[in-house]
Amino acid sequence: MKRVLLLAIAALLTCGMANAQTDSTAVGRKRVAVVLSGGGAKGMAHIGVLKVLEKAGIPVDIITGTSMGSIIGGLYSIGYNANALDSVARAQDWGYVISDKEDMRRQSLRDRLRQYTYVFTTGLSIGKRHPNAGGLIKGKNLAELFQHLCTGYTDSLDFSKDLPIPFACVATDIIDNSEVDFHSGRLPQAMRSSMSIPGAFSPVRIGDKVLVDGGLKNNYPADIAKEMGADIIIGVTVQGAPKVAEDMGGTMSIISQIVDVNCKNKVEDNLAITDLHMQVNTKGYGSASFSAAAIDTLIRRGEEEAMRHWDEIVALKKRIGIDETFQPTILHPLRPQAMTEKIRVTSYTFENMNPKTEMFLRQKFHLRKNDSIDAQLAQEITTCMRTDLFYQTAECQFVPEEDGVRVIISAGNRKSVQLHAGMRYDTEEHASLQVSAEIPLKTTTPINSDITVRLGKRILVHGDLTFHPLSFTRPTVSYSFHRNDVEVYLNGDHDYSILYHQHQAELLPFNFDVRHFNFQMGLRWDYVRYRDILMADKTGIYVPLDNGHYFSYRARTDYNSEDNWIFPTRGTRFKAEYAYLTDNFLRLDGQTGLNEVSANWRMSFTFGKRFTLQPMVYGRMLFGDVVPHIFGNIIGGNWFGHYIQQQMPFAGVGNMEYIRKQFIGVQLQGQQRIGSNHYVLLRFAAGQQSNKLKELFDNRTLLGGQIAYYYNTIFGPLGASLGYSNHTKKPYFFLDLGYEF
Repeated sequence: MKRVLLLAIAALLTCGMANAQTDSTAVGRKRVAVVLSGGGAKGMAHIGVLKVLEKAGIPVDIITGTSMGSIIGGLYSIGYNANALDSVARAQDWGYVISDKEDMRRQSLRDRLRQYTYVFTTGLSIGKRHPNAGGLIKGKNLAELFQHLCTGYTDSLDFSKDLPIPFACVATDIIDNSEVDFHSGRLPQAMRSSMSIPGAFSPVRIGDKVLVDGGLKNNYPADIAKEMGADIIIGVTVQGAPKVAEDMGGTMSIISQIVDVNCKNKVEDNLAITDLHMQVNTKGYGSASFSAAAIDTLIRRGEEEAMRHWDEIVALKKRIGIDETFQPTILHPLRPQAMTEKIRVTSYTFENMNPKTEMFLRQKFHLRKNDSIDAQLAQEITTCMRTDLFYQTAECQFVPEEDGVRVIISAGNRKSVQLHAGMRYDTEEHASLQVSAEIPLKTTTPINSDITVRLGKRILVHGDLTFHPLSFTRPTVSYSFHRNDVEVYLNGDHDYSILYHQHQAELLPFNFDVRHFNFQMGLRWDYVRYRDILMADKTGIYVPLDNGHYFSYRARTDYNSEDNWIFPTRGTRFKAEYAYLTDNFLRLDGQTGLNEVSANWRMSFTFGKRFTLQPMVYGRMLFGDVVPHIFGNIIGGNWFGHYIQQQMPFAGVGNMEYIRKQFIGVQLQGQQRIGSNHYVLLRFAAGQQSNKLKELFDNRTLLGGQIAYYYNTIFGPLGASLGYSNHTKKPYFFLDLGYEF
């Protein structure tokens, strides 16, 4: 998304530029219209047809469209030629664009982690209903993308007079089931209205109209092109063969069928006034086929269909009134340097926000008059407004002026609650459910409260308050209650079980976030109360575990630039923590406190397009004569801190095993992607442990290996792994579904 949104600047380059194609009267020729039908992702084929029309030298004086045809046509009308549209379509992260997810790449690591913890997120707003409410997808990211791609054309305009190519698109008003033709207004809003598939995307409310997909009334608007003065109409449709009962296999196919059945309105009459009709073969693809491979194929099929009509296209030149050598002036193509160009800002205007919020944004993003802005920065501002300032919607508009742009930053309603829910299943803990509620407080300084509850074998109740007074400083105070029922193993055999309660409170006056980096420093209190211990060997002798209060001074840093939290292909992850543990703020059990140093560092290197090699080094060192049982070193499982906070993974060791005070380990993982969502993982690990640092390499090396398969589902990874180590000396099988928490 980052790279693509910078394309927005290019649209501004075309602002005010005359289009030599539209001046048909200068050469005494007929006016040519291109009409593009709706069809969701199948409409990508329109780009291929436009490529061939440009190659043939066909002028385009009018363009109309519905749904995806309105998006392709609208962008074409303001200066995106066919090659530019190809680049835009291929470079999008469509999974993000057609969702309501936040782009967290420049947000805090905590906010990014939420996307890989919860499968369901929804927000509730204070005040009246938001205009774009009423669908599964509000279309927030689509609206933001259109806003940026239409830079320079976001104000209310006359589409016939103010755009380089006269344009119109169609929506349906579901209040009275009437057709609404957009010949003027805000171009991004018109495009968004035209593609609002009922049930999938929220409708757009304009005045007393509630607008959805225009295909319900006029999916192929050739009649509108004729009304706009077209003498020659070239039309493109992408609808496939009629569906049968066996094709109705899911929600999207049912919604698509409802739209397709209604899309037959006017089609036959409009085809009758079309001079050249091209029906692209989209068999095998549907309205939601937004994968890279599907887009590539659909654009290519559009080109192939147009080339089959090459002789007819060339023959049209004579009817138009131009000779075969005529080549119209194509709108300026997007220049590569335009993708990184910034625009000078003449002023900033802040709408629907108080002075404190305005000051927060000015400080965080250094917003000053006569500075510059680009599409990437605009997106960061709106994302921050939704995540840091708790607005349900946010918009950043560029209004062209003589010596730059005036930037209008608009806020919608405030959120009252942001709800998250996640679930997982595995063969160790069985089913678990975790829910979280973010509640912004009505304070002058932005404060966010977060309440999290986890149900399962490990019960968690957590609450925190995070203050947002400065651009990257977030002081935090938190409290957690853990009820843990854990199984402890010794060399692969079950040794004993512990049921304990742990109360934990933390004050972090220093909590800094800078893009991929977070640094925290503060004080933590722990109270541990052991409820029950069951020994595997009834005759075993053990030392009873004492309840205790502990105070620790902590500093930790976290850096993560990985492109994916679960299956990264590039980037680095680094975590390190130092803690000094006491029971009276100075000493532990009458002796020097316990010093804890831990770290892990992983990097990803991709070879080809599908194989990634991930080396990792990690460890935890404890220095002190007294080590409370709850803070001892633990290895086992696939994740850091899964059962207990200091837990470290080790390939081939599935259960939790206590080890000695000093431990370092290395892991090498190979990750092979198969298809789009299938992964095979191969891990090898080695480790050293000792009670004294100088004896670390005198003991036997721990070795382990693991092979795993995962399928990346919308509910999180589904997979199974099999491992073996010389520490446990037995194989271990693990099955899980869902994100880790």
